[in-house]
Amino acid sequence: MELTPTPSADQLDTFPNPSPARDYTIEIVCPEFTSVCPLTGQPDFGTITYVYTPHDTNVELKSLKLYLQRFRNQGIYYEQVTNRLLDDFIAAIQPRRVTIVSSWTPRGGITTNVTVRYERPA
Repeated sequence: MELTPTPSADQLDTFPNPSPARDYTIEIVCPEFTSVCPLTGQPDFGTITYVYTPHDTNVELKSLKLYLQRFRNQGIYYEQVTNRLLDDFIAAIQPRRVTIVSSWTPRGGITTNVTVRYERPA
């Protein structure tokens, strides 16, 4: 039995957007993200920030928290995980627009931030 399922978009629950005719922005900050460096096997710690404008649905926060926790034992590069978070969020939520920033705890005196963006086609 797998203790931590592989993260996937279908683990993100949604609820109807209460104001679908209005553009508004939601910012979600997740300061306890962890994954594993695929080269060294050492843990990586970061803050994931979602800024999005919903279309028909919003993300349910508990499901987002549980989804992010599933990366804890995943060997994945910063760039790869940030793009994966974007792809899964788009698949589940289908927002009007979204920006995801991953800000990583310094390693060897180097800080890394990765930013990805999506805008729904008109």
